[in-house]
This record gives sequence, C-alpha cells and structure tokens, in this order.
Amino acid sequence: MASSTTTIAMKIGIIGGTGLDDPEILEGRTEKYMDTPFSKPFDALILGKIKSVDCILLARHGRQHTILPSKVNYQATIWALKEEGCTHVIGTTACGSLREEIQPGDIVIIDQFIDGTTMRPQSLYDGSHCCARGVCHILMGAKEVLIETAKKLGLCFMFCTWWVDVINMTTVPEVVLTKEAGICYASIAMVTDYDCWKEHEEAVLVDRDLQTPKENASKAKSLLLTAIPQIGSMEWSKTLHGLKNIAQFSVLKFLQSIHLTKG
Repeated sequence: MASSTTTIAMKIGIIGGTGLDDPEILEGRTEKYMDTPFSKPFDALILGKIKSVDCILLARHGRQHTILPSKVNYQATIWALKEEGCTHVIGTTACGSLREEIQPGDIVIIDQFIDGTTMRPQSLYDGSHCCARGVCHILMGAKEVLIETAKKLGLCFMFCTWWVDVINMTTVPEVVLTKEAGICYASIAMVTDYDCWKEHEEAVLVDRDLQTPKENASKAKSLLLTAIPQIGSMEWSKTLHGLKNIAQFSVLKFLQSIHLTKG
C-alpha cells in the first residue's frame, strides 16, 4: 500500500488573464488540444517549463481574447488541467480597485472572495456529466510563496483580508472548481483602474483599461518566473495528498447523504 506521503510529480497550471497570457514565459513549448466531459477549453494547452518546472499555460479568454468572462468554460478549463496532472494552479486576472490605497499597477494576491456571479456552473460534479456532486474547502497554500516573492522583488501589492478591496470577473468559479479538484490555487490580480466609484477619477476607458496591464505585465511575469521555481523546489506531497483526500471525502460524503436520505 502506498504511503500517504508518496512523492507527487509537480506540475503548475497558469490560467492567463488579460495581458497575462504570454506563452513566451515557457521554454520548450508544445500545444495540446483536449476534450473533456464539459466540451473543449476555448484554446490549446501550452505545455513547457519554467526553469525545469513543468507548467501548462491556458489563455482564459482564448489567445485572441474573444471570450467574455461570463462565457468562459471554467469547468472544461479546470478539468483539462486536472487531467494533465496539474498539482497547482495560478490564476492571473485584471481587476478594479475599490480602495484608495490600491492603485492602478499594483499587484494584489487575493485571499478571500465574495461571489456576485449568477448562472455560472460551480461544480465538476453537478450530476449532468458525473455521478455525484461535491463541495470542497481547500487551503490556497501557494499564495504565501507569491506574497513573499513579490516582497523580495519590490513589487507593489496589497494583501486582501476581510474588507472588499478589488473586483474582477473570473476568480469565481475558478477558485471553487480547483478546490473541488483537489488542486492548490492562488490568484494574482493586476489593478487596472478604480472601477467607477472614485470621484474626480478619469472614467474607465477600454484603451486605458488594456494599456495598464500591458505596461505592468512584466511585474506579473517576473513574479511567475521567480515564484514558480521556488514552488517547484518545495515539498508538497503531504499537502497535495491532504487536498486530494478532502476532495474525495467530500464527494463520498455527499453520496452517503443521498443514500441515507433515500433509505
């Protein structure tokens, strides 16, 4: 019987958001198109390495950036990354600031979320494609590495705690689905503007909203290129086994609940 601390091969999925989906960060790139029980992701998986760490990059909105946040096939995205053996997923996203001190160009490592979405599937086990439904609450352990690395690189960022600090359109349901899949998840958000709440602030414009992440994408790339090798050098076996056990237990618990109710 395998030990609960058996070494698990590391592979990091990067979900690239607006201006943060440059495949050039990967060495030895190859493309792979996948099908899943939830249809296909909107673009190819880009397989490669960052300093010897296996990585997979997937453009959330497609490489031509044609898919609206509400139309992204999040289930297919996470299922594909899970099937390809990703142990960690780092999501990158553009966001708007809801606080004076969080300025355009800042990097935000998201810690908590409030879900304001509607009609977005938030389970890989919703009964339509799989035999069960499960809900998992799993620690986002990789975020500490991103925070410490951002500090060392001198990047400007704010750490979200209890109050609402930023707003974006893609963290949910990615965070829910990756937790349910038993995968470590962390989110890097690039502040593009003050959304529309700040008086006397220039109105949000499409060209400016896109220009800011372009000008600051080097910060996120630097963070990924520095943090990922550090994540890859750490021992995650115990954590990953725990996450997988929690995910499996959650699904089994739900099945047992159905059985007892019907009985």
